Amino acid sequence: MRANKMCAILGNVYECPELLPLTEKRPLATLPFDCKYRLIDFNLSNAINANVKSVYMVFNQGTTKSVFDHIGGGREWHLDSVDSRYFIHFYQDFLKKKAEGRPYYESVIDYLHKSKSEYTVFMGNRMLCNIDLEAVLKIHQQNDSEMTVVYKKMPREQIYRQDEILEVDEHGIVKGNHNFLEERSDDELLNLCMKIFICRTDWLIHALEEGQKVGSPVALLDFLTLLMSRVKTSAYEYTGFLSNIFDIKSYYDANMAMLDPKKFTSLLYSKQKIYTKLKNEVATYYSPTSDVKNSQFATGCLVDGKAYGSLFSRSVVIEKDAEIENSIIMANCCIKENAFIRDAILDKNVVVEPGVKIIGSADKPVVIKKNTHVLNDVYGGE
Repeated sequence: MRANKMCAILGNVYECPELLPLTEKRPLATLPFDCKYRLIDFNLSNAINANVKSVYMVFNQGTTKSVFDHIGGGREWHLDSVDSRYFIHFYQDFLKKKAEGRPYYESVIDYLHKSKSEYTVFMGNRMLCNIDLEAVLKIHQQNDSEMTVVYKKMPREQIYRQDEILEVDEHGIVKGNHNFLEERSDDELLNLCMKIFICRTDWLIHALEEGQKVGSPVALLDFLTLLMSRVKTSAYEYTGFLSNIFDIKSYYDANMAMLDPKKFTSLLYSKQKIYTKLKNEVATYYSPTSDVKNSQFATGCLVDGKAYGSLFSRSVVIEKDAEIENSIIMANCCIKENAFIRDAILDKNVVVEPGVKIIGSADKPVVIKKNTHVLNDVYGGE
């Protein structure tokens, strides 16, 4: 694909209260995933793998510190070259302009004009996947539709209450869409809208210009979802690995799925690479007293204890006779001697004192907030 054929817009506005306290001080997009990644890595990588040179990201005001800390100049995603760059805009600015009666899409329209791209892809922030956007674009080019939307057949328990369900006919055309709460069928699998849209840039510019004249939704995702029912839209079925992350359990399950070699390979080691921020650190050290089974570790960890079916981010310390089972341990945590942790998520910089027990369940993992010093036993689950 020639350079600048497609530009990308990443909508990182929607946050799920069900993910608190993990998203208390960070946006959903920068939640850690599988030891060394962040959720935003996947959309950025999907775009860069399709030779996208220009990325426009929308975030809520006051939540971007972790975004800048992670992305930096964009070097790992090749967004720091002369012809490649990324832009960040605040959703609240759109709201303010609309309230004042001013053109609220003007910054997006300006970006689209300057991108000089023939096509635009929009991606939301909750669908974790490794998708070939060039393949989606080819399908879009073969149809005479204004938009192409990506969907996947998913079981009901993996769909969020605010998600859209698509009605797709035998020709792959979207005949309707509705909120999941309005679903009345008994079907086990539903056509989940993955919040990925592709359209011609000039058509999108015109749609945005007309939309703001009539007070269309400020959020670009809502705007594009509304357009699906008004213009001819093709549907592209994605068949790869997908995690829809909207609450603690779905986040826990998505991480735990990476301990399954098939799912791990499908998401992270397909023909398309997933890029993330690089850190030059020492390798993880496993002492003679350690016992590790079916677990993953990032760099810089010190393991003297036991780890079973768990994931560990950078620089975690597990002291002698401490035991961790079926848990997610984020960066810089310290699990001291004889502590026992099962079915839990420990956010960054948590210290667990000797002998302390933290026990949840697979259906309701215990979450320990960032920077917590755990002095007493914690029990949760059902």
